[in-house]
Amino acid sequence: MKETIGIPQFIRAIRQLPSDESVVDPKVWYTTQKEHWLEWLEGYQGPGGYGRKVDKERDARYAYNHIVNYKMLLWIISAAGVKPRLIQSARRVSAHGFTLQQKSAGIRKIVPWEELAGALWGEKRV
Repeated sequence: MKETIGIPQFIRAIRQLPSDESVVDPKVWYTTQKEHWLEWLEGYQGPGGYGRKVDKERDARYAYNHIVNYKMLLWIISAAGVKPRLIQSARRVSAHGFTLQQKSAGIRKIVPWEELAGALWGEKRV
C-alpha cells in the first residue's frame, strides 16, 4: 500500500529544496515559485487566497494533482531532481498547451505524483 504524504510533510520537503531566482511581478504576491508553493500549501486546509472548498482534508498527492499553475510544477520537478529527460519533456509539453489547465495536465502526464514523490523522498516512500 502506498503511504499517504500529508501537507505538513510536503511543506517540509519543499523547504529543503533550492529556491528559484526571485522575480518581482506587481501582478502576483510571490517572488519565487518556492515561495508560491509554500504559501499556497500553508493555507491548504482552509480556503486560502484561492477560496478553496474545505470539505475534506487533502494530502500532498491531491495538491500536486490539482495545481493549475504550470510554472509551479516546472519549478518543483526541477528543484526536486526529477530525471532531466522528464523535465525537458515537461517543458516542451507545457509550451504547447493553450490554457493553464492544459499545460499543467501535460506536465503531470510526463511527471506523475509517484515520480515527484520518488525524487523528494526516495522510491521506498511512494
